[in-house]
Amino acid sequence: MHSLPAHLKIVAGLLFIIVGVATSISNWQAFIGYFLVIGTVLAIAKLPVKKILSRATVEIPFVLFAFLMPFFGTGEKFELLGLSLYREGLLAGAAIIAKGTLGLLVAITLSGSTKAREIIGGLETLRLPALMVQIATFMLRYVNVVSDEMERMKVARQSRGFEAKGIADWKILAQAAGALFIRSYERGERVHLAMLSRGYVGVMPVMEKPVITKFQRFSVIALPACALLIFLFTNMIWSR
Repeated sequence: MHSLPAHLKIVAGLLFIIVGVATSISNWQAFIGYFLVIGTVLAIAKLPVKKILSRATVEIPFVLFAFLMPFFGTGEKFELLGLSLYREGLLAGAAIIAKGTLGLLVAITLSGSTKAREIIGGLETLRLPALMVQIATFMLRYVNVVSDEMERMKVARQSRGFEAKGIADWKILAQAAGALFIRSYERGERVHLAMLSRGYVGVMPVMEKPVITKFQRFSVIALPACALLIFLFTNMIWSR
């Protein structure tokens, strides 16, 4: 899993998500199959459960929103445990949770089994616009630099006895944010000048393309292929 080419994993994950999104939430057997497939992939990748759960916390706001949807809407209404729920709202909320979780697990699998630089190289191999690839590359490179600068500014404020306690301190925090922006902008200017002095003409050096074996192609195709087979099989059952 970790040695598979990044661009193939990106395509496989995207196709898997498309099949999942195209499936009606009423076809619950298909979603059981999808979760079994992505769960198997996670097991093969040997990603720590703690790491998966920590990254999955970004879905919490969407889950809370989905739990509220059955209480609002129009159409058929029914009682459950003394609560009045709308059928359409319940299906929409279930769709958000199921499909969103599938997409999130695919993203976790990709990020957990692929280095960030390899993902950028994969996007480059897939012919994503060069400007977008360069923006992503610089963001990846300098997000830690800016984060470290922000941490140093925080330590400097604390060493001078500053501690944010309320709205009155927002002015100082805003000034710190402005100073951080200016420093980041100036750093970007210096980096750009350094690149120009080294012959940069708007195009980054092309990464060496990995050699892809037949087994790797088969391994990557297996994920969306399984999802498509589950989709077709369950639709055949529902059509009967």
